[in-house]
Amino acid sequence: MAVISAAEANRSFSRLLREVAEGKSFTVLSRGRAVATISAPQQAATAYGAARARLLQRLIHQVPGDGARAWKRDELYD
Repeated sequence: MAVISAAEANRSFSRLLREVAEGKSFTVLSRGRAVATISAPQQAATAYGAARARLLQRLIHQVPGDGARAWKRDELYD
């Protein structure tokens, strides 16, 4: 995955889209932080499916709490 600044992505968006259509994907940085990923829809769907599967596996193996909360509902609104 290539990395590109937000300013560069803005200046060359048409070229960026052509490259994405060819199978390339980009991480867009704003002030040095990753803020977006631009990729073909199939890649995004695959990444979503993989993330969903990881989450479900984590939830399946997660030990449930004892049901007691350390906070009261009214404390949320202080």
